[in-house]
Amino acid sequence: MASEVQLNGLNNVNGSLRKRPRVQEPRSKVTVVLGAQWGDEGKGKVVDMLSTQADVVCRCQGGNNAGHTVVVNGAEYDFHLLPSGIINPQCISIIGNGVVIHLPGLFEEIAKIEAKGIKDWKGRLMISDRAHLVFDFHQQVDGLQEQENSESGQSLGTTKRGIGPTYSSKATRNGLRIGDLLGDFEQFSKRYKSLVSMYQRMFPSLNVDVEFELKKYKDYAEQVRPLAVETVFLLDKSLKEGKKILVEGANAAMLDIDFGTYPYVTSSNCSIGGVLTGLGLRPSSIGDVIGVVKAYTTRVGDGPFPTELFDDVYELLQTKGGEIGVTTRRKRRCGWLDLVLLNYTNMVNGYTSLCVTKLDILDTLKEIKVAVAYTLNGKKIESFPSSLSQLSKVEVEYLRLPGWETCTEKIRDYEDLPENAKRYVETIEHHLDVPVKWIGVGKGRESIITVQ
Repeated sequence: MASEVQLNGLNNVNGSLRKRPRVQEPRSKVTVVLGAQWGDEGKGKVVDMLSTQADVVCRCQGGNNAGHTVVVNGAEYDFHLLPSGIINPQCISIIGNGVVIHLPGLFEEIAKIEAKGIKDWKGRLMISDRAHLVFDFHQQVDGLQEQENSESGQSLGTTKRGIGPTYSSKATRNGLRIGDLLGDFEQFSKRYKSLVSMYQRMFPSLNVDVEFELKKYKDYAEQVRPLAVETVFLLDKSLKEGKKILVEGANAAMLDIDFGTYPYVTSSNCSIGGVLTGLGLRPSSIGDVIGVVKAYTTRVGDGPFPTELFDDVYELLQTKGGEIGVTTRRKRRCGWLDLVLLNYTNMVNGYTSLCVTKLDILDTLKEIKVAVAYTLNGKKIESFPSSLSQLSKVEVEYLRLPGWETCTEKIRDYEDLPENAKRYVETIEHHLDVPVKWIGVGKGRESIITVQ
């Protein structure tokens, strides 16, 4: 039966609106923290620092293939799916629709933080009912695909956490979401079986105990039900109420599926665009975009790396910097800071400020190099190469800077840094035309210098 609704503001049925609507800006702006290189820049520490003043902290993309380490009062936390802001007892943590969630991994991670004393997470953790599910068979498929790639000499160095296959299921529209799990379980079961069958046709060796898995997910449904919400409405409401929202990007700009060194990338957009689509935020709500920059460059796995080192400086950076992947436990490749790369990711993300981390790892070096230009076939190139074959052939022009050869770990005031350390930071600012607002000189949240 049709019903009629009287619109406020109409003079009559054929009348016009008395007052033209204005675009209502939210009372607050969203602060975004993004990795500016190939990941492992120290985003978790920055988010932990900023979350002490936030009302809401969100994850917008990726899955448990990313690891953020936070050290608070001597306790070390490794977050993979949980937002780093879960440590703040006054803060709501949201896992957005753009994240892919492995429920066994999520509840294992929750058990770990409970064991370290964070027992008040209930009521503070919310998960989008639009987020896609990573199943154990996705992880098996990830490993089988990587094995095939490796045999053909095209290994991508995947974490084998099932992230790529899950995003693939999402793109081919046969994936399953949190909301599906919480709806008609019979329908969920049919779609689950169909998805397993599709992958078994692709990989005959794939072994899945379907009935066992469905029984397990029936139990997970009741565990996750209290956490599942429609987060787009929740975030919009929070903005209108003037709440401070902080977004924690996973992975990093050079791992972005569109803008990174494809195909040696992750399966999601980990640049500013992924923040909007991964949470359903309006573009006008974005305020500060903080790029987190390690004082040197690292990456895990294969792919081009113009400033990579293979000498004793590499050994120093890898050992002193503790450069081992939180998720993969693989040694990270290390090289000099690359300002060409950072200029490129700044174009994509529009950083309003930077946090330079691990400056203290460079303390003992007599000379430090910084990449300031690429040349190809003897000519300086203006843009960052899209072609990996070109990127692998570039020659790097370096600026040589004197080291400071002094320990900076105890310094808490920018003016107390050695002059050569300040020159290093100011070189970054000058070439990127973005202010450095914070500098990390140690592991803990107290080891961050705020630049006035």
